Amino acid sequence: MSLYSEIVEQPGRIKSLLASQKKTVEQIAAEIRKRDIQYVFLAARGTSDNAGRYANYLLGAMNGLPLALATPSLFTYYKQPPKLKNALVIGVSQSGQSPDIVSVLAEGRRQSCLTLAITNEPNSPLTQSADFLLDIHAGREKAVAATKTYTTELMSIAMLSTALSENKKHWEDLQKAAAWMKEVLKQNDFIEQAAQRYRYMDQTIVLGRGFNYATAFEWALKLKELAYVKAEPYSSADFQHGPIAMVDSGFPILAIAPKGRVFDSMFQMLKRLCRDFSAELVVISNDKKALALAQLPLSIPVDVPEWLSPLVSILPAQLFAYHLTVAKGYNTEHPRSIYKVTETK
Repeated sequence: MSLYSEIVEQPGRIKSLLASQKKTVEQIAAEIRKRDIQYVFLAARGTSDNAGRYANYLLGAMNGLPLALATPSLFTYYKQPPKLKNALVIGVSQSGQSPDIVSVLAEGRRQSCLTLAITNEPNSPLTQSADFLLDIHAGREKAVAATKTYTTELMSIAMLSTALSENKKHWEDLQKAAAWMKEVLKQNDFIEQAAQRYRYMDQTIVLGRGFNYATAFEWALKLKELAYVKAEPYSSADFQHGPIAMVDSGFPILAIAPKGRVFDSMFQMLKRLCRDFSAELVVISNDKKALALAQLPLSIPVDVPEWLSPLVSILPAQLFAYHLTVAKGYNTEHPRSIYKVTETK
């Protein structure tokens, strides 16, 4: 099992998760509706924290639930946890081992909140602190860089949102996700060849907005931990407030710009980067206008809805990071200085 094989098995894992956990998600949603849940309090680290960013947008946009990302140090070092009345407390962790994430769920339970563990390890400490378990069914992930656990976390969150809204059309969209992901993976050979162009890249900016703000953070993380590229993620809106001054001719900008509510703002930013800065653009999109601006266009299927696009758009980003790492001559399976399970306090 290699990082590449874990990337390409993601459509199958997504399909299996949907089939095996739908009833569980509906039970969790029913319990949430029974209680006076006013907001979500979510704890995560690393890649799982990026899945939490997706939840922030999705549960807000689709379910009217505000989401606060936890500051675990308040629970561990400072011993001053906030009041969590009427919260759904969620811990997201592929290993379920991090003591700081476990401490947030344990405190949520102590304060009589409904608690949910989203994890790949059903027998982990995180699960033991939760009222409900949502098993992401990713299978064993051997590569240090998380890929399939990230997309199965995204799918779990999307399923929870859909179960809460009881939106039949959204369930139908979820059924199509695996096929969309398979289609994107067909670009592997093209991305492998294109990555050679960027083998000397040592810094970049990654732009996303809305649902794909999470994708920007996750793409940047993969570039940092695998290819050792100084990759900084930004909302395209925040990027205009100062950081854009870093860009000069040929500066590489990576962007996720699928069709949807925020597309026009992203497109205007990409046009400005081309016109005013002559930036080097790598663009993931399902809009021809956006792809036409890019030196490296990476397409996703036209019919992917914006709310599910992070599940699909991260795959070409993962392949780009993987092949760039190979082009640079680095080890894709064992990045320096990091380990598969990081237990933070």
